[in-house]
Amino acid sequence: MYISGAKIVVETLVEQGCDMVFGYPGGQVIDLFDELYLSRDRIKYILTAHEQGAAHAADGYARSTGKVGVVIATSGPGATNLVTGIATASLDSIPMVAITGNVSCDLIGRDSFQEVDIVGVTMPITKHNFIVKNIEELADTLRMAFKIAKSGRPGPVLVDIPKDVQIAKCAFDPKPQPVIPYPLTYVPEDKLAKAAEMIAESERPYIYFGGGVASGKASEAVMALADKIDAPMGCSLMGLSSVPSDHPGFLGMQGMHGHYASSVAEDESDLLIVMGARFSDRATGNKERYAKHFRIIHIDIDGAELHKNIHADLALKGDICDAAERLTAMSDTRSHPEWKKRIAELREEEKVRTKAALTSAEIKKGSKKCIAPYSIVDIISSHAETDAIIATDVGQHQMWTAQRYPLRYPRTFLTSGGLGTMGYGLGAAIGAASATGRRAVLFTGDGSFGMDLNELATAVSQELPIVIVIMNNGVLGMVRQWQTLFFNKHYSGTTLDRRTDFVKLAEAFGAKGTRCCTEEELEKAAAEAFACRTPYVIDCAVYEDEFVLPMLPPGGSVDDIITDIK
Repeated sequence: MYISGAKIVVETLVEQGCDMVFGYPGGQVIDLFDELYLSRDRIKYILTAHEQGAAHAADGYARSTGKVGVVIATSGPGATNLVTGIATASLDSIPMVAITGNVSCDLIGRDSFQEVDIVGVTMPITKHNFIVKNIEELADTLRMAFKIAKSGRPGPVLVDIPKDVQIAKCAFDPKPQPVIPYPLTYVPEDKLAKAAEMIAESERPYIYFGGGVASGKASEAVMALADKIDAPMGCSLMGLSSVPSDHPGFLGMQGMHGHYASSVAEDESDLLIVMGARFSDRATGNKERYAKHFRIIHIDIDGAELHKNIHADLALKGDICDAAERLTAMSDTRSHPEWKKRIAELREEEKVRTKAALTSAEIKKGSKKCIAPYSIVDIISSHAETDAIIATDVGQHQMWTAQRYPLRYPRTFLTSGGLGTMGYGLGAAIGAASATGRRAVLFTGDGSFGMDLNELATAVSQELPIVIVIMNNGVLGMVRQWQTLFFNKHYSGTTLDRRTDFVKLAEAFGAKGTRCCTEEELEKAAAEAFACRTPYVIDCAVYEDEFVLPMLPPGGSVDDIITDIK
């Protein structure tokens, strides 16, 4: 075939198995959009309200399916509007290909209209990026972008295509199959044998896993290892949904706002088996104190993560699923009755501490009509389908959801863990609902929702089954919590003082909405919301001084854990 560069892009996307793209048109991609129009029976194009929302939608598509998400934007402001979404995907290791247009090659570097060096801008936040100045290299460059995005530790790749390359023509040789990732790295047998030896010597093993378990399709393998060596499990924020919340050995998320039992059990273990996690500061707290009591086995597909934040006694580079399966086969069946007894004690202690914190919060709230955050999560989860995809923005609502929501299946929890992007959630929910056809539930705050509510237009126009639950406390709750605890209640910039009526706003966009101040009102609203298949906004009143607990103070450790409001 002898075709234009724009058509080569579309044909290559189809060749790579892409069935859906997100984005926003503009002058430097108009040729590409024309080809998308002509191929609309093969690739669904979803127009978002803003390029950042498109990037988050491609991210949500990728997280919920495991496939490479694709986003397209024009040059200049269109390309720079993708940056936050690309960085979000990068920090959370999400496979994405971002395609941007640029001015013609002869205009590059001349400060032309809407010209930006997007390759230079995004270099620190992509696995790799390209500018294609020769049409004959276009197809293979796009193929390489997909290969890089989904190989090893996944991540975003950007391909910048000047206008003249899109218009030019050359021969196109289609490939019969999508590119396959680079071969996996496997942990050497002798190193796994050493890991099995360390497990045999342990009396209090603990498995800590992160987002690499989901991307490595290792959920079943990790659970099988935990069962065989009788080890409790905890995870990072990114690890949530990899193991069912009700698994008897799962203690939940650990770290700054993790479950009490999970964080303390990790601290009291004598061997920490880490899989697909990177020891971020939110997970470890004080790094000098963190690894004081236990030895560490760290398994990760990305060798750059080994010894980066925390030194491991045994660092194993390789595929997590393969390593977990082989390690299970090498290990003897173990039983640790005293360790199990201690775990049971920690679970009970967590219940007592949680109840005390909730009671204290209720007393402080007084007569103000509000709904407790955990009650909001419980009521919504009781109405939601078991396979619904749960998305969050960033803030207190994110942590309450992470702590409480009963996640049952991998790839059903979408959140910005590494970058902490307010405004991530609605775009991600749109991408996930579009990709899977399943219900998406967005938990957000009034602060975060203010950053992405324009994407309600997209959700409504696409008639997507998205329930948006706003935990509305009138403040930027997480920052306010820090100001209360560590800054003498200097509430600088955190009192929103906005008069936005989210119910009327939802109706203006063409969605349904209701406001709830009691659990009874929320039960009624949830029943109505989950009975329909179009966007529905539930605005829930939450007390402004509700805290996310437990909390490890910044730079603190499990010794400093806060579990009650003083």
